[in-house]
Amino acid sequence: MSVSWWVWAALMLAVAAMLAVDLFLHRDNHVIGFREAAIWSGIWIAAGLLFGVILWAWQGGDVAGTYYAGYLIEKALSIDNVFVFALIFSYFAVPAALQHKVLFWGVVGALAFRLVFIFVGVELLETFFWTAYLFGAFLIYTGYKMAFRHGEQTPPDRNPVVRLVRKIIPTSPAYHGDKFVTRINGKRVATLLLVVLIAVEATDLIFAIDSVAAVLAITTSTFIVWTANAFAILGLRSLYFCLAGLLRRFVHLHYGLAVLLAFAGVKLILSETPVGKLPIPVTLGVIVVTIAVSIVWSLRTTRGTAEITTATTTGGGPAAAADDAASRR
Repeated sequence: MSVSWWVWAALMLAVAAMLAVDLFLHRDNHVIGFREAAIWSGIWIAAGLLFGVILWAWQGGDVAGTYYAGYLIEKALSIDNVFVFALIFSYFAVPAALQHKVLFWGVVGALAFRLVFIFVGVELLETFFWTAYLFGAFLIYTGYKMAFRHGEQTPPDRNPVVRLVRKIIPTSPAYHGDKFVTRINGKRVATLLLVVLIAVEATDLIFAIDSVAAVLAITTSTFIVWTANAFAILGLRSLYFCLAGLLRRFVHLHYGLAVLLAFAGVKLILSETPVGKLPIPVTLGVIVVTIAVSIVWSLRTTRGTAEITTATTTGGGPAAAADDAASRR
């Protein structure tokens, strides 16, 4: 799919405008309640679905179907990000009013990193056919790890990137309002909020490798892969505040995500064999059924356990429910 430069420019401006609106509306760093998060989640999801309709009218059903497949798999994988973000916020005891700011700039960084990964990944797949086998094997292995080693967590402050930053940059062990950098005794130092942001960005780098490779298994169109990633990630902040209280109930979701990653790996490998690429309707069907089964299975298993908490039930916000969510994983 060939896309003119002005289409790319228009898309970037639209994404920048949406981010600017989000930043303006949350400039006061207020605590995000469930109702507000649900409304914004609906807006972001509607935007993602509407873009698919635009693609349908512009490029036809096949291109739109490919976009929807990529968008759905990205949206499903982003739920796993929510688990880890909750763990990070709980570990560092991030005040609820500051969590949106961290996630906002985390999303900005994620969009930039993924754009680089997408162009590099597409170039590799189109230049060296055998990289499809490497990416496919990587996705299958990642799916295996997610299914059988999902409970293993590394404390955020032991992340190599976070530890490196703390060694290089003088860091305050406390929060200083919503500042990432402040002055103490005349010296400029990083605040604990910057450490949290770096932990979020470093974590997303790992997720980006999996998710970008999964969408590349569906298509090598940089425009489709980027838009699927962008519209899924744009709603990640609202999704976090919506689902944080439900994390304890998604006990089997990781099995569904593992199946999706393994399916993407197999699909990518098959694309370089006589079998060829699987039809988009088949891909969409597998994604929808897998997500639905894993969510329904989780909700039925945890039905009647603990009362669901929301982002407004405790002073700690979503992070207050993270310890229980992490332990159940």
